[in-house]
Amino acid sequence: MINNKTIHTLSVYVSNKPGVLARIAQTFSRRGYNIESLVVSTAIDGHFSRMTIGVSGAEEGLDQIIKQVAKLIDVLHCTDHTFDDAVVKEMGLIKIAVGSDGRGEALQIAEHFGCKTVDLTDESIMVQVIGDPDKIDALMGMLQKFRIIEIVRTGKVLMSRGAEIT
Repeated sequence: MINNKTIHTLSVYVSNKPGVLARIAQTFSRRGYNIESLVVSTAIDGHFSRMTIGVSGAEEGLDQIIKQVAKLIDVLHCTDHTFDDAVVKEMGLIKIAVGSDGRGEALQIAEHFGCKTVDLTDESIMVQVIGDPDKIDALMGMLQKFRIIEIVRTGKVLMSRGAEIT
């Protein structure tokens, strides 16, 4: 949730061709929706791709945009999974400036959140965290007591639970 607006998580199954992403992004842009996160990866056979798009904007009108996206050439389907029973994960890399005096506390926080330390120098620590977006937000909040140098987040990926196809 950003500024009390729900970020809707959409799954868009598309032909793996140039220009598809641009047409989808333009559909959201024309209607005043902001793409907060975007993950694209090829599907099983390589002829199709799955886009997981996090969008924010007015609640009213979103259903219409989903229908418009679904009608685009090379889009097989577009589904809002925001309130579905799904596994949602995101990966983040967080680099903090910390010397020997705060290193123990920073590593304790990272361990509590199940982070993996991926780089360690005399002046900094970089941790990798995998989990739902709220977990990553909470970790970043706890690490604010240190100087956060850089943050890189992948954006959400999701898959419907059980035998249902996403």
